[in-house]
Amino acid sequence: MTAIAAPRTPRARHASDLALAAFAPASWGTTYVVTTTLLPADRPLLAATLRALPAGLVLLAVTRRLPRGDWWWRSVVLGMLNFGAFFPLLFFAAYRLPGGVAATIGSVQPLVVALLSLGVLRVAPARAVLYAALAGTGGVALLTLTADARLDPLGVAAMLTATSLMAVAIVLAKKWGRPESPLVMTGWQLTVGGLALLPPTLLTEGVPPSVTGENVLGFAYLGIVGTAIGYALWFRGIDRLAPTSVSLLGLTNPMVATLAGLLILGQTLTPWQVLGFTIALSALVAGQALNRRPAAPTVEAPPIPQRA
Repeated sequence: MTAIAAPRTPRARHASDLALAAFAPASWGTTYVVTTTLLPADRPLLAATLRALPAGLVLLAVTRRLPRGDWWWRSVVLGMLNFGAFFPLLFFAAYRLPGGVAATIGSVQPLVVALLSLGVLRVAPARAVLYAALAGTGGVALLTLTADARLDPLGVAAMLTATSLMAVAIVLAKKWGRPESPLVMTGWQLTVGGLALLPPTLLTEGVPPSVTGENVLGFAYLGIVGTAIGYALWFRGIDRLAPTSVSLLGLTNPMVATLAGLLILGQTLTPWQVLGFTIALSALVAGQALNRRPAAPTVEAPPIPQRA
């Protein structure tokens, strides 16, 4: 007899959605190690373009779906927010700020998402969730900041802008919903962002004189794992999870980056960093548990009769 699999409970589905969505920021946490060990030096725009455009074109070729109606301009807006504007600002900040400062600024995204959700979605997160977000920022600061961290004003402004742009993208994606699968929409947005990045890349950095096998491996990893797969799962999470729940998963980014540096680059952790890692992880777990609490039931309004 063939065994029939029992249907998954809502709790199991939620845990699966969280795990899949968390893959995205976790994969992004390996970007620093991949960039420093495999990619050509001093080519941030080239890295951003090759991370977005090839993956977007491949997804378009595989899915063979184009936007319709309002989703043409919505795809342009989301593509610029998530990639066309976000990537250059992120790399600009990375070159002007220590990684710890950039990670700490990026960890305030759950708070920005909570504020935008209140104004755009009319969804007020629980106060305890906001406390978890604040605790997460504090944990990331302990984990990543060093005593000699410098605060370059332009770098700080770029990172704050990049973090805010991604927060806006999360809220807009939640508000607009999706007309197609996350994979299809990922292809649309990556192509828009990559095409926007291509001209400034060719004008300012150009093509490197030589490309090694390690460079190809690094670009392939970032394009396939960290971008095509990562963002498809990220957009899937935005569709299925609460906005603050998704943004809190971003705390896994600096935690994975720290672990990658520890395992691959031979870095060490101080007691303060261990404490910061523990606080950030606890805030992530607590925030997801609080977001999982069932909301009060809503009463559906009766349909309005249509006049002839």
